[in-house]
This record gives sequence, structure tokens and C-alpha cells, in this order.
Amino acid sequence: SYGAAWGSLKEWSIIVACWPARARAWLYKSRARTRLVRHTTQSHSQLPLHNLLSNLFHITMKASIISTALLATAASAAPALVKRQSSDIDGVILNYALTLEHLEANFYREALAKFSAADFAAAGFNDTNFYKNLQEVGRDEQTHVDFLTTALKGAGVTPVAACTYDFGNLTPATFLATASIIEGVGVSAYLGAAALITNKAYLTAAGSILTVEARHNAFIRGNLEMSPFPQPFDVPLDFDQVYSLAAPFIKACPASNPTLPVKAFPSLSVGKDVQMPIMQGETIEFDVAADMKVPSGPLFVAFPLATGTMFSSAVVKDCKVYARIPVSIYGPTGESFAILTTNSTVVNDDNTVAGPAVVEVMSSYLA
Repeated sequence: SYGAAWGSLKEWSIIVACWPARARAWLYKSRARTRLVRHTTQSHSQLPLHNLLSNLFHITMKASIISTALLATAASAAPALVKRQSSDIDGVILNYALTLEHLEANFYREALAKFSAADFAAAGFNDTNFYKNLQEVGRDEQTHVDFLTTALKGAGVTPVAACTYDFGNLTPATFLATASIIEGVGVSAYLGAAALITNKAYLTAAGSILTVEARHNAFIRGNLEMSPFPQPFDVPLDFDQVYSLAAPFIKACPASNPTLPVKAFPSLSVGKDVQMPIMQGETIEFDVAADMKVPSGPLFVAFPLATGTMFSSAVVKDCKVYARIPVSIYGPTGESFAILTTNSTVVNDDNTVAGPAVVEVMSSYLA
């Protein structure tokens, strides 16, 4: 239920802050988006590019890539991917989308093989057709995988294969809490990717997938007693932001997978003592890695919104970051994202210090 679900959300967010020093050092080395990292069978602690989700969020680009790609997964009715010049980004976007869909499909497959309808009912999730609807969500994700794989092969592009994943020791409640995050990140990834798609037919297909992912998210949030539609606009994220959130789930990927341009930022996680959901206007505590070098000068916490990113001044003390949740009718509300930055007007790769962190902000009508 509600408390257990949000406890798992905090644990999921904290995982991101626990990358080993070698991984964090790698993150700092190249801020250039053009860096290509190959998916390999290395362990996650080495943080190679694993075909990240990834989810599933800087120039509204990379994360967008993932979401967008899911577009092709729309349906067999969507136009076939046409062979295009290597400079065209559509093929890359589709492979990012496939990376995300692999993660989602595996996530549901593992959980539904482990938990029965009776297990969910015993945990309090016993609404009529709940389990059947959950199974349908899993089938949707696998259909997306199959469609994208076929489309990429038809276009002469090598599709990424599934990685191996670690979703932790889940219970029915923590599975649903994690699912709400993954689906929410996926929605944000789609939105961020939309501007990158060059083929309008693909854009339409992506939009059709986006609406399905949003319905998945609403279904899960409703069953967790959270608002299914917490704000009037969903949040777009770019690919680096999405990758940073998805990487903790990925353990290893096939060495044969195509290389993808991606990087993850240093971790930012909600403090373990913070009770979520949190209200707008309240001060929230974040954790950063103990060995992370915090730049001198003013720092801010950015909250991306479709209507324009909002910023709060940040206070850093003893590996803790404190900032106020902005107050606005446009958000942040529901599943929101916080990014530590050196800039108070715009967030990009160069001024991002850490994040994003997942923050659940209470919907005012439920308070």
C-alpha cells in the first residue's frame, strides 16, 4: 500500500547514489554528448553504456530518444522504418526505444512469473481484473519489443538485444512502486524525444505509444492510491537524464550490441529520512556521493516541467543538499525530478552537477 510503496521508491532512488568510485570517476571524464560507450558484458559497477533505457530524461535529446523510439513500437500498422543515411537519428532513437522496452518487458515478465494474483490480493491489490490488467501491461511491453526489433531489421539497422537486469528483491508492493517509476520515466522519455524524430509518421506512432505508456502509469498509480493524473502537463526529460535513472537496473549487456551515445550524471537521491509524497513549498533533503566534488559558487535544484523548468536555491552541507519544492499549479506534482545544477535559468549537460532524483510531490486535491 501507500507507505510501503513509497518506502520502495526511496530505496530505488538511493541505489543511484551507491555507484562505486570507478563508475563515478568515469562519469566525470567526458561531459561531451558525442562520447560513444559500447554495451559490453562488463558488470554494472563499471558503468559502460549498457543500452540504457531507460525511464527510459540535456537538450531534450537523449532521453527523448528513448521515448521516441518507442513510437515505432506503436503497432504493426505504423509505417515501416525506411533505410536512411547514417546521419539520420531515427535509427538511433529506435534502438534507444528498444533498450527501454527490453527493460520494461523483462521487468514485468520476471515479476509476473514470481507473483500470482493471490500474492497481489494478499498484499491488498485485489480489485476486479487487477491481475489481468497487469498481465496486459506486460504483453504491451513485449509487443513493443517485437515491433521495434522487426522495424530495425527491416531498415538494415542492428537491433539491440536484451541485457541482464537486477530489479532487487521485490515484493508485490515494491514491484508496483518500481513499475510506477519506470512507466513514469518512460512517459517523460517519450516527451523529451519527440523533438528529435525527423519522420512525421514515426512521430505519430511514438505518440500512440506514449498514450499507452501513460495509461499504464495511471493504472499503476491509481492502485498505489496516488493520483493517476497528478498534474496538467507531464514532464519531458532528455536521454542523459533518463539514462542516469535507468542505469541501476542494468547489470550487463551483450558485447555485440550497437554503441549508443550516452552518459550518466553523478547520483542525486532523496534523503532516506524524507517522507514522500512531499508537499509543494516544503524543504527536501537530497544525498550526494561522499566523494563527489561539489563545484564552488551558487548551486540550484532544477525541477523540469513542460511549461518551463523551475529552480530553487540549494544549500549543500556534509554531502546533503537542501532545497525548497517550488509552488505552482503546473507542478512539480506527482512523479517529479530534481537536478542539481550551477545555473538558475537553464539546465544542460555542462551545468548539471548531479541527478536527476525521483521526487513524489503530493497532489493538492488529495492532501
